[in-house]
Amino acid sequence: MKKVLITGAAGFLGSHLCDRFIKEGYYVIGMDNFITGDEKNLAHLNNHPNFEFIKHDITEFIKIDGELDYILHFASPASPIDYLKIPIQTLKVGSLGTHNLLGLAKAKKARILIASTSEVYGDPLVHPQTEDYYGNVNTIGPRGVYDEAKRFQESITMAYHRFHGLETRIVRIFNTYGPRMRLNDGRVIPAFMGQALRGEDLTIFGDGSQTRSFCYVDDQVEGIYRLLLSDYEYPVNIGNPHEISIKDFAEEIIKLTGTTQKVIYKDLPVNDPMQRQPDISLAKKLLGWEPKVDRAEGMKITYDYFKSLTAEELYKSEHKDFKNHIKS
Repeated sequence: MKKVLITGAAGFLGSHLCDRFIKEGYYVIGMDNFITGDEKNLAHLNNHPNFEFIKHDITEFIKIDGELDYILHFASPASPIDYLKIPIQTLKVGSLGTHNLLGLAKAKKARILIASTSEVYGDPLVHPQTEDYYGNVNTIGPRGVYDEAKRFQESITMAYHRFHGLETRIVRIFNTYGPRMRLNDGRVIPAFMGQALRGEDLTIFGDGSQTRSFCYVDDQVEGIYRLLLSDYEYPVNIGNPHEISIKDFAEEIIKLTGTTQKVIYKDLPVNDPMQRQPDISLAKKLLGWEPKVDRAEGMKITYDYFKSLTAEELYKSEHKDFKNHIKS
């Protein structure tokens, strides 16, 4: 039985990856420090014979006994609310954490896949975004802590690949959604759905002309799984290329949820990208992958998940007490 370490295992994507690899017959070691992850996301695996969990901060030395075949590095704050509250930790997990995991992969002779992001493209000047686009990022802006952490993560990963011959894979993840998202993580889907469920007006930042493209989590996990097992070491976009404006998306949410609230507009955050659409030609060619779940189907599943949350989960304004986790 092959063994895989998944960091950020208690997060949205990390927990779904744990499920997928267990389903495929792997022994899974999940690792998380719960700074943004939620142990509830892994509760269904607590007694599974092919799963173990280690609570650990990957910016500290990582020790895993025995052999290890694969590492999937998904530990990182991933929403603006998180990385604006904990900017130093965001930078550390992308730099020190990645360095530690690359060292572990080298010691274990394991293949490592790192989770990068469409945010490496910044506020893009080309559209749609292809993997050979270098990006337009404000290094000292408030979003720079996340963007540059991921860009550095890609650079050090390729350095280990070239210098040490490490087997590396890099996935650039575009907007992904589905069950186990946090309602208050600041991204548009949980924000709109949470507001609808609480009877609040839907908030659009800017004039709503900015675009996004949304990939259902099962499709994203399939793309990641295929990339890990491929022979391609350079970054690959995994996302849904079907683009929609935020204004039109708000109307879709109103129709889905049957809300009667109005849409209100607020100022656009600094350096918020105006366009976000992946070119997935490379993923189609290399992996034979493209998304299968259409937005209407995926949004219905996601909304049903949010409706199942308790009143406490629906109304709480903070997911975690970040002060308990902050170090210098």
